[in-house]
Amino acid sequence: MTQRHSLLLPFLLFFTNGVFGQVFTGKNQPFQYSITKKMVVDKGAVVSAHPLASEAGLLILQKGGNAVDAAIATQLVLAVVYPNAGNLGGGGFMVAHLTNGKRLSLDYREMAPAAASRDMYIDSNGVASTQKSQNGHLACGVPGTVGGLFEAHQYAKLPFATLIQPAIELAEKGFVLTEGEARSLNYLQNELRKYNTVPTAFERSTPWKTGDTLIQTDLAATLKRMQHKGKAGFYEGETATLIVAEMKRGKGLITENDLRNYVAKWRTPHAFDYKGYQVVSMPMPSSGGLLLHQMMKMVEDRNLAAMGFQSPAAVQLMTEVMRRAFADRSKYMGDADFYPVPVSKLTDPQYLKMRMESYRSDAPTPSQDLEPGNVNFHESEETTHLSVIDGDGNAVAVTTTLNGSYGSKTVVGGAGFFLNNEMDDFSIKPGVPNMFGAIGGEANAIHPGKRMLSSMTPTIVLKDNKPYIIVGTPGGTTIPTQVFQNILNILEFGMTADDAINKPKFHHQWLPDELVVERGFSATTAAALRKLGYPMGKERGGIGRTEIILVRADGKREAVADGRGEDAVAGY
Repeated sequence: MTQRHSLLLPFLLFFTNGVFGQVFTGKNQPFQYSITKKMVVDKGAVVSAHPLASEAGLLILQKGGNAVDAAIATQLVLAVVYPNAGNLGGGGFMVAHLTNGKRLSLDYREMAPAAASRDMYIDSNGVASTQKSQNGHLACGVPGTVGGLFEAHQYAKLPFATLIQPAIELAEKGFVLTEGEARSLNYLQNELRKYNTVPTAFERSTPWKTGDTLIQTDLAATLKRMQHKGKAGFYEGETATLIVAEMKRGKGLITENDLRNYVAKWRTPHAFDYKGYQVVSMPMPSSGGLLLHQMMKMVEDRNLAAMGFQSPAAVQLMTEVMRRAFADRSKYMGDADFYPVPVSKLTDPQYLKMRMESYRSDAPTPSQDLEPGNVNFHESEETTHLSVIDGDGNAVAVTTTLNGSYGSKTVVGGAGFFLNNEMDDFSIKPGVPNMFGAIGGEANAIHPGKRMLSSMTPTIVLKDNKPYIIVGTPGGTTIPTQVFQNILNILEFGMTADDAINKPKFHHQWLPDELVVERGFSATTAAALRKLGYPMGKERGGIGRTEIILVRADGKREAVADGRGEDAVAGY
């Protein structure tokens, strides 16, 4: 499945470091690029939110890099060509399974600045200002993406200078905008003027249009400093000075010490068995792996396959386990470095059995009967995921985010990248709704140096201790429920990777108490659930954008990019 965009590129993008002797597009027609949605290959594959990012990852694989190399290069290109979610100014998580059997999970989530405080968004009258936690300089956590890229590089093969070169070329020489990209930038113009005092590459007096070239000179200079000076080229020196200057212009909190002290952390992956498969995902401060664990274990002894894909019985059961897992999330989950998350209790078979004692197949369990304490919150869906496998079988799943689309809407003057608005992912005040109308509890309260809770769920499913499914998606609190569905669609319902990710999805997160379905979801099943008493939310457009790689029995890699966006696969 290939969607070809006849977009004239303004340049022949050659790598100038002497390593690459071919046109960057990787196509026979260098003046255009295409979006390939599905590919079956023998060796390596990359799936990401943008075709140029996937192509960059592929070229790294073809030139001797491994899956970690490709993941780093792909993230760096996404920071250029996908500015609403790809980023240098945000954070994320990486899960990997290496051919030597080593499993990795790397936490490069943003952190609260040292000057942050529990009640920083609450005024003298006790009123919480969500405007300050969601937009502008005060909404920014300390960026973690760059720290994560350099920390992950120890498992790569090629020099970092090589991996960053594609991003530098695209930032410096530009890339052609699609209709959707131009529309997104036009929609952003008022907020850019509101939250920025230094001109940015994204602003213009006339509307962006399809075929325009976005050139990001300041971002290219930032990337070059990273190329020449490593991690210090971002967290120290000129770039750090520019970030701090931007903070001072808008009364933000991030200081030079905050930047210098940022550390990406290796965590023990959250792993569990499901019917002979091993699922490897992200631990705290991502709730994703734990939620996936709870949901899959609560359905493991039920005959989902016999119920059938998206039958009323299957959707009702899966909805009920989603509700129970998210109710637990609200009270118990946060940054485990600051809060004692009872992971072993929440995954204990007896506890999960107890949680299902109130389950009825003919009616929804009342929400108050599921409540363990406080109620949950909900983070933005403007995130991005990439999945990679190389010819040797090393597998990497990465999910990163700025939180809201274009994060805080604040671009670092002179450095050219958007800063996140991740501070809104904390509970700014128990009982106060965040940007999506949901509310949070004490486990995720603001504290200096703390990492805000996430739902990102980069996941690798192993079969006979080898990668079988590499999967992940953006989507805020819908991420764990989507990954849950994607995996069960393959393991229980026997679907192809293509159908598993592209069939309509559904979502329930306990509160708000409504079942949300995607456009195209079975009207018959929706009507049956409504009759059972489930409040149905407004039918949604696309839920998430899943990127998946499935290793088939013959060893071939089936890579599929989500049809909901301009996501693309590249492989060989």
